[in-house]
Amino acid sequence: MSHSLSPAEPLPAADTGQRGIVIEQRSIDYVPRSERHGKVWHQGPFWFTGNFVLPTMVIGFIGPVLGLSVWWTVLAVVLGACFGTFFMAFHANQGPRTGLPQMIQSRAQFGSRGAIVPFAASVFVYIGFMVFDTILATQGLQLALPGDKLFWYPVLIGISIVIAVVGHDLLHFIQRWLTYVLVVVFAIITVLAIVNFTGPTATPTIDSGGWSGSAFLVMFSLAAGYNISYAIYVSDYSRYLPQNASAPKLIGWTYLGAALSASWLMSLGALLGSNIPNADAIGAVKTVGDMLFPGFGTIAVLVSTVALISIMGVNAYGAMLTGTTAVDGFRAVRATVRLRVIGLTIVGVVTLAIALLIPDDYLSSFNDFVLLMLYFLVPWTAVNLVDFYLVRRGKYAISEIFNPRGIYGRWAWRGMTAYLLGFIAMIPFFYTSFYVGPVSEALGGADISFVVGLVVSGGLYLIFSRNLDHAAEAEARMQSELVLEGPTETAGQRA
Repeated sequence: MSHSLSPAEPLPAADTGQRGIVIEQRSIDYVPRSERHGKVWHQGPFWFTGNFVLPTMVIGFIGPVLGLSVWWTVLAVVLGACFGTFFMAFHANQGPRTGLPQMIQSRAQFGSRGAIVPFAASVFVYIGFMVFDTILATQGLQLALPGDKLFWYPVLIGISIVIAVVGHDLLHFIQRWLTYVLVVVFAIITVLAIVNFTGPTATPTIDSGGWSGSAFLVMFSLAAGYNISYAIYVSDYSRYLPQNASAPKLIGWTYLGAALSASWLMSLGALLGSNIPNADAIGAVKTVGDMLFPGFGTIAVLVSTVALISIMGVNAYGAMLTGTTAVDGFRAVRATVRLRVIGLTIVGVVTLAIALLIPDDYLSSFNDFVLLMLYFLVPWTAVNLVDFYLVRRGKYAISEIFNPRGIYGRWAWRGMTAYLLGFIAMIPFFYTSFYVGPVSEALGGADISFVVGLVVSGGLYLIFSRNLDHAAEAEARMQSELVLEGPTETAGQRA
């Protein structure tokens, strides 16, 4: 193989993750089966905590702002979250089957250089979430600790980078144990909100809102887009699982964790946003928590802040993997801890700069950010899932993904064309603060672009792939197995 990044270099035993949490040595390279570990059910709490962060609650605030009642908002976000998670969860199965992080798998559909478009969209998502998480985490800490954003922004970003440097196993450990704390604390917050805002003695403090078809679709799209955005993360955290991990259980646990947390927290946000004037995530949680006793609201916010710092580590880790993959498509790199530290430092500096420049009124910016995630990622997830489940059926020549002169090439016209045409088809349906497409305007502001993107990109890719040379790929897979795992595998496994 001419590419300098070897996908199957063995690691010292102490670095495989088998003896507790140590600094992860793997990056965008293949994880050999001898290093696989972890349990399928761990995906549930990982994605529950990953989604159970204050920006998720902010989605629920938007419904009342658009004039929807709390219950219509709840219905829209639950349906949207459950719809979006469907696509996100099916990516989980790709991790153990390929042993690769999520985005590098896109080379099979787009080529090593053609994948730069979804890579750029992914980095935009990672950095964007880190920026909003940094702002909210700082506001949370300022309830109990001194220091302005010039102090807390770099401190929080620095902590998240350290977590990401340690890597996969530490992120799983933190996310898993935070789940128990978050469930207890926010169960109390939720009960307090329901009792005080929907009980017989509750007194509405703001207009309760009503029904709007366009607003309902906007909320559905926001919730769906928010959870679809996690599709770019998924196999980063399932790639260390054994190759024979149960697909239904893996997809099920991922779906349960992500859909439950999003539905819960967005619905709570809808309830709080409908009853607290000019609600913001930090203030609303504190207000409701203090209904139990003064100070409990601050405790709840601080617990939420810990979850934000953890997900910042997840975002930094993903941005590093995707950025490294993008660079490797144009100039071969060697996956080392040093390279990861350099990549994470760059991610941290960019995040800090944007966080310092973003306007204080971030709610409108966040709305557009989520919609842009939806627009750029829907065509990618359609192409990627159609390829994995319908075209190649999970069978890839992994070593060829690292070879720019291999069977997947530098520029793969099928994926690039399907993505581009799907995105173009979505444009008339866009609805943002800076652009409203003609179809969306005719529909009274309704945004159904995600449906168009899924159907057009996925359908076109399936059509374009009818003449793929599967026989040549089968031979390449056999050779790939020899490169990755050696000659001890059975012929059946290699095929």
